[in-house]
Amino acid sequence: MDSLELKKNLLEWYQLHKRKLPWRGEADPYKILLSEVLLQQTRVEQAIPYYQRFLHQFPTLAALAQADQEDVLKAWQGCGYYARARNLHKLARQVVALGQPLPQTSIELRGLPGIGPYTAAAVASIAFGEPVAAVDGNVRRVLSRLYAWENPTPQQVQEAADTLMAELVYWGGEVNTPDGSLPGDWNQALMELGATVCTPHNPSCGACPVAPYCLGKSHPERYPAARARPQKSLEVVALVLQGPSGTYLELRQGRVLGGLWGVPMEEGPGALERLLARFRLEKAEPVGTVRHDFTHRKLNIQVYKAPYEAQENPEHRPLSRLDRKILKLVETESLRLL
Repeated sequence: MDSLELKKNLLEWYQLHKRKLPWRGEADPYKILLSEVLLQQTRVEQAIPYYQRFLHQFPTLAALAQADQEDVLKAWQGCGYYARARNLHKLARQVVALGQPLPQTSIELRGLPGIGPYTAAAVASIAFGEPVAAVDGNVRRVLSRLYAWENPTPQQVQEAADTLMAELVYWGGEVNTPDGSLPGDWNQALMELGATVCTPHNPSCGACPVAPYCLGKSHPERYPAARARPQKSLEVVALVLQGPSGTYLELRQGRVLGGLWGVPMEEGPGALERLLARFRLEKAEPVGTVRHDFTHRKLNIQVYKAPYEAQENPEHRPLSRLDRKILKLVETESLRLL
């Protein structure tokens, strides 16, 4: 494999075909960090409006540090994986409290809340030019096909990415990049190739700039082999308590939805009885069913409602998509019965 020619082809392709995204070409490390945190679990087209909305409300790391967590979660509402927002808020407060800018190396960045190896490498390479390889799902797929690896280990993929990055830096003087940001461009080029050409299904091998060097191009969907992602199914009961003045909401705890507000829920046998006892109610009216998937859990939620003296307006609190689906079901059913 001619590594130098491969790198030239990919970098030239990237400069010609990269998507126009609001964070591309951005010099502000905070904005680059925000985009990478969003892209951890959110598709690009979905991330763009959240990126713009979040920056409108919190334009700097200092502004984010000064905000209340509830306001941060409200701005993140609907984007999911709320631990990202909570950790980003903690990170901002930690960095601003030290009176220093964001760290410039991947090792230092990994010491901040919510920053793992990929995000640290992406930010360090794009914002600060550190020659460190960033490996996400797209890069894993590209390298697996390039080397025809069916079941590569994380270490195997990382070592291959590190080798390519090291060779790139060695040959840097021979590779033409308009702004000289070689490590960041290279990482983004690999990710862009995986996102737009070397896709999981029906990859466009004919349009791939590195196809001549790809060992897996004859059977691309074989590499890498699909990984099983078991999901646990849970039976859950949600109780919507509403009165003329509002809806009863409570502050959620835990890693997934912690910091958000929502309706009371219980899982497992006797869930409805426990909810009724908790609010000293004799009965509740069944409304319908909501199904909602998290990464490793599938929820089948039986929704009930009952009259209750409550003051909360759900529009004023950060709610998860799950809770909005539940409240929408109750609203729709109530309108249907009018």
